[in-house]
Amino acid sequence: MAITCHYGDRVEFAAGAGRRRQDEVYRAGVYGRRPLVPTAARALQARAKQALNARAYSYVAGGAGDEATQRANRAAFDRWAVVPRVLRDVSSRDTSVELFGRRLPGPLLLGPVGALELVHREADLAVARAAAAAGVPMVFSNQASVAMEDCAAVMGEAPRWFQLYWSTSDELVESLVGRAEAAGCDALVVTLDTTMLGWRPRDLDEGHLPFALGKGIAQYTSDPVFRQLVEKRAVAAEPRGPQPRPTLAAVQALVGMARAWPGPLVENLRSPLPRAAVETFLGIYSRPSITWSDLAWLRSRTRLPILLKGVLHADDARRALDEGMDGVVVSTHGGRQVDRSIAALDALPDVVAAVDDRAPVLLDSGVRSGADVFTAVALGARAVLLGRPFAWGLALAGEDGVAQVIADVLGEFDLTLGLTGHTAVDQLSPDVLRRVA
Repeated sequence: MAITCHYGDRVEFAAGAGRRRQDEVYRAGVYGRRPLVPTAARALQARAKQALNARAYSYVAGGAGDEATQRANRAAFDRWAVVPRVLRDVSSRDTSVELFGRRLPGPLLLGPVGALELVHREADLAVARAAAAAGVPMVFSNQASVAMEDCAAVMGEAPRWFQLYWSTSDELVESLVGRAEAAGCDALVVTLDTTMLGWRPRDLDEGHLPFALGKGIAQYTSDPVFRQLVEKRAVAAEPRGPQPRPTLAAVQALVGMARAWPGPLVENLRSPLPRAAVETFLGIYSRPSITWSDLAWLRSRTRLPILLKGVLHADDARRALDEGMDGVVVSTHGGRQVDRSIAALDALPDVVAAVDDRAPVLLDSGVRSGADVFTAVALGARAVLLGRPFAWGLALAGEDGVAQVIADVLGEFDLTLGLTGHTAVDQLSPDVLRRVA
């Protein structure tokens, strides 16, 4: 497993990845070359804000309400301090973990981030290539800008998972799951905290929902079941009578929708299908009525391990396993759904205790660095999902930016492991931490 650096060298991920990452940067510095993107999370986000337009930045950065949950996710990490131990031989370290039969270079996955075309033209393809080069699983977003099959094609045998939003069309859900299996996905991550969009003031103030413009719906427009639904809607919704005079914004939106629909742009501009695709998506994308009783249906339709994402309560974690699920992801959806929610890291210990080693518990929300990964793993997470940082890397430098963010997070995790007196991930436990607030 390797990543390609921006000046052509290749660095293997194995024991000592942190030292090699440092050496790579400092040696390049001798020749006046600096990292492509900032190596610290705050500086990385600040630089991305400068590079992106207001709508794109707000969509990725924004959270629900006053964004108290986003702040809580970060504050939760600050309440834990690492207690390093000394005079231990840490010259040889193993940062790898195993998940569902795969040996991974570290306890890290790239979480699903939708509508990545907002931040870079290569969108999910660039992320897929960077993840594959590092051997880090990418969780294909259900709201991707590139179809899962196209991403899988550039990843070879590298690990990938698929995130599922439970549509109001069970036929579409079944089709998406079948495609994920065919695309070589190792697991299915069912996102349960977004049965409705949360109240997101940054997007509301911009009047901007990317999906309404045809962005982030590639998994749908590439799906045969969805396309059938679109064709039916287009026939039923043929305009009658005079239409309102189009504005420049409306024309730009129509062009965006036409680009999202398969086929030549000129033909799509004359066709009702692109607009019908957006309307169909908005009508069926998520199902608020989903309950525990629906899980048996999904379980019967896939051989893939199923993890439930958005679990924050111990009782929900227990029931997930009782219902035949294979793991849970403790997550606040990056603070984007419920304002003033419990922080993901605060919820983690109770969920870990409830699961009691019956299945993997992963953590998503608030993770920004290798030190954060260390803290989450010490509190019981088998692995973490990284979100916004790789999106900022993508915005600034495309595939190479994502690759560097992965290298930086894994490198810092490796160094933190060794500098605290540990040589393997399974040595971490709450005993290596102290609660400080």
